[in-house]
Amino acid sequence: MTAILSTAQNLKTLGNSDLHLTPIGFGAWAIGGGNWEFAWGPQDDNESIAAIHRALSLGFNWIDTAAIYGLGHSEEMVGRALKTASQKPLVFTKCSMRWHDDRTIYRSLAAKSLEEELNNSLRRLGRDSIDLFQIHWPNPETEIEEGWAALAKFKEQGKIRYIGVSNFNVAQMKRAQEIAPITSLQPPYSMLRRAIEEEILPFAQANGVGVINYSPMVSGLLTGKMTADRVAKFPQDDWRRRAPEFNEPRLSRNLRLVELLREIGNPHHVEPGVVAVAWTLHHPAITAAIVGGRSPQQVEGLAPALHFRLTGEEHQRINVFLADNPA
Repeated sequence: MTAILSTAQNLKTLGNSDLHLTPIGFGAWAIGGGNWEFAWGPQDDNESIAAIHRALSLGFNWIDTAAIYGLGHSEEMVGRALKTASQKPLVFTKCSMRWHDDRTIYRSLAAKSLEEELNNSLRRLGRDSIDLFQIHWPNPETEIEEGWAALAKFKEQGKIRYIGVSNFNVAQMKRAQEIAPITSLQPPYSMLRRAIEEEILPFAQANGVGVINYSPMVSGLLTGKMTADRVAKFPQDDWRRRAPEFNEPRLSRNLRLVELLREIGNPHHVEPGVVAVAWTLHHPAITAAIVGGRSPQQVEGLAPALHFRLTGEEHQRINVFLADNPA
């Protein structure tokens, strides 16, 4: 596949920051590897590094990871990949989910805990500062103020450039805003998960909060590569085995939706996953979307989402299907 044309004209500013993002960024959840609660099954580290290098060479200018992905392993892979990458992307990571020695997960927004997390993330990523540091989940909810005040302090210290939240509702964002401005929100958003359209996206638009949505392809479900047989053969430690969208009665409906995405994408020579990402980017509140890739080949198939956009008619065809075929 030839290199994607320059994406400079497609860059969007993230919220109140001076970070200029390509429409899609590399999501590093799946490259965390196996053997943890939200794993995607085993992963080849060399493939992970090659996937990151390919994404950067094709024009992605930001990477999103989290300390919890692979219990530190995803951040380590990003750090290793960037040591040998000719391009220098923006790097975003997340905090608040931690783990014990037995690999069980706990959550903390205590200032001391977040400081430990930040220092660990800087070390694993091999960086002096992080471009965007995000609270991964608003849990424990009683600690939101303490956690957000800590992130604001880290920003003042220069350890992070901007601070954001993930998976927050409007009430929780208002609480954070009383302490310090929110640069960005990272919510789940796809044609199968539209709850944020009602209150959260309008709030973000009204308050200048940038939005980078995760799982636009519903964790691989809408890529066009998924079949009922493949789902049945997921590794035992693949968290998607437990997800409602990957199980009946929803799975059959979702695979029919993929065929519509394929029908729309074929004349443009793009995969269903690219159409799924473009559907989310159609919403004016969305700054950019996170797109995961576990191999260079996966990245190449999804890179056209840097430029591909749906027409109003194509967007409406998808919405009609969703209305006619409720979950």
